[in-house]
Amino acid sequence: MRRSHQFINQAATVAIVLLVVVLIFGFIQKKDWLQDEYQIEELRKAYSSGDASNWPKPWLHDSVNQKTFEDIGVLGDPEFPKENPYSKEKAELGKTLFFEKKLSKGNQVACASCHNPETGWSDSRRRSIGADSLTADRHSMSLLNIAFSEKFFWDARVNTLEEQVLHPITNPVEMNQPIAKGIEKISRVAKYDKLFTAAFGDSLINKTRIVKAIATFERTITSGKTRFDTFISGQSSAFTNQEVKGLHLFRTKAQCINCHNTPYFSDNKLHNTGLSYFGRKYQDLGNFRATGNEKDIGKFKTPTLRGLMKHKPWMHNGNFRTLTEVVDFYNLGNPLPMPKRNINQGKFKKPPQSPMVKKLRLTQAEKEALIAFLKTLQSDDDHSSSQSL
Repeated sequence: MRRSHQFINQAATVAIVLLVVVLIFGFIQKKDWLQDEYQIEELRKAYSSGDASNWPKPWLHDSVNQKTFEDIGVLGDPEFPKENPYSKEKAELGKTLFFEKKLSKGNQVACASCHNPETGWSDSRRRSIGADSLTADRHSMSLLNIAFSEKFFWDARVNTLEEQVLHPITNPVEMNQPIAKGIEKISRVAKYDKLFTAAFGDSLINKTRIVKAIATFERTITSGKTRFDTFISGQSSAFTNQEVKGLHLFRTKAQCINCHNTPYFSDNKLHNTGLSYFGRKYQDLGNFRATGNEKDIGKFKTPTLRGLMKHKPWMHNGNFRTLTEVVDFYNLGNPLPMPKRNINQGKFKKPPQSPMVKKLRLTQAEKEALIAFLKTLQSDDDHSSSQSL
């Protein structure tokens, strides 16, 4: 009798275990199915409705301020500051100066040398080459839609475009020339009398006017309409199923939305994603170089993702040449090995990496969908819109 009771109990236990396994397996299968396939047309309908309030809620990290959070969307028109309002003539002068090599030592390079319109207003090289063939220590950040930026340079060391303009001109490894020397050289060029008069009312050439003109031109560098813009504005057929899935992953499981938000696809904030190479050969202390505050070690500004296919390679050091590399880096939660020894031991502690950088566990199909979506942020007509403003 005892044996039969034991047998019954064992059989019941096995049955319960099997049932639990089946239920768990069924739940997992259902969860994966829901995430991968369920209601793809419902997602298409929501995201292409023209009303972002219909979108699924984004997965936001606890550190993101939900009260000030702004979701991705269609980019509006650039705004110009009251102290430097837009005029077509000023933008045209700024464009001419942007391509003017006389602002550099030995007339070797211009602003456009490192911010080439053909390569997304950035540089196709990992690190740009300045006057006297000197190599910069960072990849040139794209100027596309720079009017929507709130801080400038990878380390966010300046707050206005006007202030930004002078840095590369006088930087010893970039254009390497005092602004006074540049003024002297372009003052001897006849066309600038006419251009400065048209922009400012007389032919006086000075630092303030050069800065205002170039900054005005840079604010006109905007991206054209992307397939993403077309899709979310109501054209539901503009995206494939894979791209719809990628958009949804961008805002949810892949968690890109935490930093790449707003229609600019950047939160205009600084984060330490673990790419400072702290304690290693190519160390870059990021925002610390601007503030001197130890808590800012390794923090870099979030770049815009609009037009990203043209302004590769990516990251402040230009080390990533494919989107697969970028996605794998974040999917693995920064797999870079730690240094064997700290070259700053006794001076700084290793800076804390952003808690938003963690393993995402994206499947291969999900990674491919995410990349497919990122490619929809490209436009064929990224340009300076100074003629149409």
